[in-house]
Amino acid sequence: MSLNKTPTANRLHIAIFGKRNAGKSSLINAITNQNLAIVSGFAGTTTDPVYKAMEILPIGPVVLIDTAGIDDEGELGELRIKKSIDVIKKTDIALIVISSDDGITTFDYEVIDKLKKSETPFIIVINKIDINDLNLKLENEIKSLKVPYIKVSALKKIGIEDLKKVIIKYSPKTFEQPSIVGDLIQPGDTVVLVIPIDTGMPKGRLILPQVQTIRDILDNDAIVHITKERELRLALSNLKQKPKIVITDSQAFMKVSADTPNDILLTSFSILFARYKGDLFKLVKGAKALRDLKPGDKILIAEACTHHQQPDDIGSVKIPRWIRQNIEPDVHFDFYSGRDYPDNLKEYKVVIHCAGCVLNRKEMLSRIEASEVEGIPIINYGVAIVFLHGILDRALKPFPEVYYEWLEN
Repeated sequence: MSLNKTPTANRLHIAIFGKRNAGKSSLINAITNQNLAIVSGFAGTTTDPVYKAMEILPIGPVVLIDTAGIDDEGELGELRIKKSIDVIKKTDIALIVISSDDGITTFDYEVIDKLKKSETPFIIVINKIDINDLNLKLENEIKSLKVPYIKVSALKKIGIEDLKKVIIKYSPKTFEQPSIVGDLIQPGDTVVLVIPIDTGMPKGRLILPQVQTIRDILDNDAIVHITKERELRLALSNLKQKPKIVITDSQAFMKVSADTPNDILLTSFSILFARYKGDLFKLVKGAKALRDLKPGDKILIAEACTHHQQPDDIGSVKIPRWIRQNIEPDVHFDFYSGRDYPDNLKEYKVVIHCAGCVLNRKEMLSRIEASEVEGIPIINYGVAIVFLHGILDRALKPFPEVYYEWLEN
């Protein structure tokens, strides 16, 4: 991945909902001015959510999500509807496409209700005005909802530019994550990144969180030095200026902590991403659940992406081994990977989640909330690793509010 490409997880996620044949795919083609989505006169052409990352002027980098019709039928149709509704968890702003000759249906109201409950902003798009203009009854019904709406013809490309302006106006201003490390440093500060090169490192490149951290440091006019864990002592001794902070891969934290003087702040990429993508307070609270594990407890290890597992895989091998060695040998682990998220969280004592680098912040927060609703603590890999090695206190010092909260509890 090149540095000048916005990662998918950092793009505005625009999901398009509506009945079959309301014109959702046609709308995507009109917005993008490309034939990205298959258009057909037959209902149900789109069967699963389709994601397309792209640049749309003047909106900028976005992910458009085309969903299956919310009025799909049959047993398979119900599964498609569920997948469409699940998209809300990662949606920054939604477009509800309504055919001008159909009006707002019970299916549309069900989606509207779910969007409101999740506090997801949405726009009603009345399509096919080239066939039937908006009648007064329907317009009054839409106005009673007190939400933005706009009339378009996806086929004739009428109103599309105005729709883009409405999307910009009503998109959440905070859909992008907070700074990764920029709020911890000042212009001119020195930051040292410790990046081990092990069997899990992609050959010839860095992984996404490392690249994003480097970019954030440069955007904040600080100076970055990169080294492997074995060369850290030499790197620190060669610096004329003491670094403001050292950031390491979680797996090397023990050695890096031993080699980094106590007057230098120290944390990990995964802990930085715990607050960048989610809620560091809540993820740190999950450490208490690890501390209180009992024989027979079940633990869910969840990863947002699927990847080829290495013999020393962090999620499936190392973390379970450290838990059995350091806390409780008689525990059971279940493993889950992918963009869907399991519903049976109640059977687990704790969820241990990856850093979520492929998720947008809305989706990661929704996973944290899903655990919270079920009363199941959740912790991410980085927090779990440093806790299991007894150095969570030091890893949290760069974040005073979280640090003192952890010490008090």
